[in-house]
Amino acid sequence: MTRILEGKLIVLGVTGSIAAVETVRLIHSLRRKGAIVQPVITEAATRIIQPDSLTYASGRTTITRISGHVEHVKFCGEGGDASLLLIAPATANTIAKIACGIDDTPVTTFATTALGSDIPIILAPAMHESMFRNKIILSHLKTLTSLGISIAGPRFEEGKAKVAGESTLIIWCERILSDSKLKGKKVLITGGRCEEAVDDVRVLTTRSTGTMGKEISLEAFRLGAEVTLIHNGEEIPGIKNKHIITAKDMENVVLEEIESNQPDYFISAAAISDFIPLQKEGKLDGSLETTITLLPFPKIIDKVLQNDKIFVIAFKLGRNPVKDGISLLQKGVRLVVGNSAEMPGAKKGEVIFLREGQKEHFSGTKEEIAHELWQRV
Repeated sequence: MTRILEGKLIVLGVTGSIAAVETVRLIHSLRRKGAIVQPVITEAATRIIQPDSLTYASGRTTITRISGHVEHVKFCGEGGDASLLLIAPATANTIAKIACGIDDTPVTTFATTALGSDIPIILAPAMHESMFRNKIILSHLKTLTSLGISIAGPRFEEGKAKVAGESTLIIWCERILSDSKLKGKKVLITGGRCEEAVDDVRVLTTRSTGTMGKEISLEAFRLGAEVTLIHNGEEIPGIKNKHIITAKDMENVVLEEIESNQPDYFISAAAISDFIPLQKEGKLDGSLETTITLLPFPKIIDKVLQNDKIFVIAFKLGRNPVKDGISLLQKGVRLVVGNSAEMPGAKKGEVIFLREGQKEHFSGTKEEIAHELWQRV
């Protein structure tokens, strides 16, 4: 498990959104990652969640007002104890106040102090969607972004701009507090499986779940990169998602992204179709023996390798991943990750990292494999 938050003190500012009820679970999740959490709450938020609940979850007394102890300076002033100020949920009222330099609640006072001492701030909006779309609020968010505040965007559901989920907030904290080795870099990743039509209802695919591509994307995001993931799975927050179905779709999007965004890194972690079925019209009769013609699909990575400015990393699945991996290295791939047929769909497994003159075995979860991959890059 990634331990970027180990020993880091995160001040959690809670404001008067109904999403405040989710902060106990958020505190527990942050602490499981090794963080120390100091809650600060507005008076409006105390009408939604009891300060004692946050005290119990964090193991630290919740700050409900600024006292003679000048808590805002102790934690967020010059040389303060805090590593990060996370305001979640952040109401429209709080967003407007911080953007205008108003600090009439404990949370806004902490924000004003943190801005003056360059302690990083993450803000997670939560409100009705019509409020979030208000041009004044959008302008305030632009102002806050220009001041260096990171905005963990909301989830749009049921007419509401709901606060980002706890996993999203945690990865934003990890991104801000990481060593940012990939800051300023663009990463393009393919993940998951493709689906090729056999007839009007059936498809040819693989067991790949897309977990490996997801974990590589999240680790790149943690390390500060601008990440694009091309896949057919669920939306992954924090990164740019490009959804595809077929191998041809994937090829088109990969080449478009390379042309338009010029990524620094390309990682081929998807189970891209090797064959395209010659599609039958209608629905095949299940009672009859059928022959399906499979046409080989050109390797997308060969087209990517024509651009020698991109650092290319490829996953290679097979019975002899070392032999096949060496062939890829000779083509210009910089790092090959060899794996077995047991990996797709599994939570963990063993891989072989191959570089010019180097071969290293590694076993672990897919999150751990993703971490090791980027360490080697």
